[in-house]
Amino acid sequence: MKRLVTMRAALADPNLLGGVLDGDSWSAWKTLLIALNGEELIVEERLTFTALTGREHEPGAPCEEFWAVIGRRGGKTRAMSALALFIAALCEHDLAAGEKGLIPILAASRQQANVAFQYISALFARPPFDRLKVAETAESISLSNNVEIQVRPASFRTIRGISAVAVIADELAFWHSDDSVNPDAEILNAVRPALATTHGPLIVISSPHARRGELWETHRKHYGPEGDPLILVAQGASRTLNPTLPQKVIDRAVERDPARAQAEYFAQFRSDVEALVPAEIVDACISRGVYERPFMSGVRYVAFADPSGGSADSFTIAVAHKDPRSEVAVLDAVREVRPPFSPEQVTAEFADLLKTYGLRSVTGDRYAGTWPSERFHVHGISYLPSEKTKSEIYGALLPLLNSRRCDLLDVPRLEAQLCGLERRTSRGGRDSIDHGPSGGHDDVANAVGGALVLASARNRMPVAFSGTFTTGPADPFFSSPLSVPFGGDNNQRQWRF
Repeated sequence: MKRLVTMRAALADPNLLGGVLDGDSWSAWKTLLIALNGEELIVEERLTFTALTGREHEPGAPCEEFWAVIGRRGGKTRAMSALALFIAALCEHDLAAGEKGLIPILAASRQQANVAFQYISALFARPPFDRLKVAETAESISLSNNVEIQVRPASFRTIRGISAVAVIADELAFWHSDDSVNPDAEILNAVRPALATTHGPLIVISSPHARRGELWETHRKHYGPEGDPLILVAQGASRTLNPTLPQKVIDRAVERDPARAQAEYFAQFRSDVEALVPAEIVDACISRGVYERPFMSGVRYVAFADPSGGSADSFTIAVAHKDPRSEVAVLDAVREVRPPFSPEQVTAEFADLLKTYGLRSVTGDRYAGTWPSERFHVHGISYLPSEKTKSEIYGALLPLLNSRRCDLLDVPRLEAQLCGLERRTSRGGRDSIDHGPSGGHDDVANAVGGALVLASARNRMPVAFSGTFTTGPADPFFSSPLSVPFGGDNNQRQWRF
């Protein structure tokens, strides 16, 4: 990638980027943009650079990766849009004949990625950049230099096989997928080869969240003087990067929820939020290649349902039992129906599943209202409201996972949802457990957790043993239907229980 003009010159020219990041309020962002492009800083800029990166000196060469851990309303989307404009329009790229150099904008949803895209679209409506544009759709801008800016879903499947001159990953800390345990890592691993031949930068912008995931790991390894010089990590509060943000906005956020405000406006990773269980522990409890277990006579099954009306969340159900020998809670079956669906039809299907395992009752979420009880009753199934809240269920599931006293099925969405659970500590010191933010789901995990906790809570099943006892014919204990004589004479009998 050959720069046709320096970043400093582009930012100083009102006809280029000077009209985009105009005014003193953008000075911190300008310092970062100049430094990450390998240009030299002046003394005043270097002080700002050190405050934001923990490094005394700028990289001195164009960065391979730039990670901006910035508070909300800190101007990061607009600043990165200016950087995308610079790379797309003010740089030359060594592309093969017929090859497109893409700048994909990745986010947790297309709607979120479109916010950054609209910024870039507005920039290309300004002269002289409008002359480069040859085509534009709702999700792409094609330029005359064979560069194309696209909105793409954050998926490791759709990002493969492209040549990228830059990649923008928006709000990485909040990428979540029910189909992957580590979606951010998988997507970035798929992205980096797309930049290998163009030597374009990976640009990650995000507010921080929990102390896990790629944003946290990169910050931990590369923020400060010990980090890789070509992987630049900046961290700054909202008002540090955007002094025009009213202080009263932040003050009110701190008053409402200090821990959340520290992350959202002061760019600090949350210490009150942590992953409930590491992926390695969940993986150790999974029977790989086992997707469902058949009904076995003599086994006492339990079931738990997480109902949904069919508009937003999935309707899920799970069946489990307790192994009488090992005391392990075993998951036998799990079903998930994603919206949209007919609640009546799904209830009928789930009732048939319960009857397959000899069940005439199911426990479920007490907050679903009366309709689950009414609809299951139509099919001969009793619906019993759970005595535990969802958070309490997850709290009881954790020791089963940690001690490997549960045996899970090989269901990828279950694995991803369990690994996505977070423990939060409130201002009063009370813990709660739920799925992560930004569209996370835990419908499968809730049903499975409920079934396993119910199974593990059952009284210890009768265990076979033998012994020699001297009994009389009227001994009330040994007249129990659970006791069966086998051998011995009339005064000394052996009993199995």
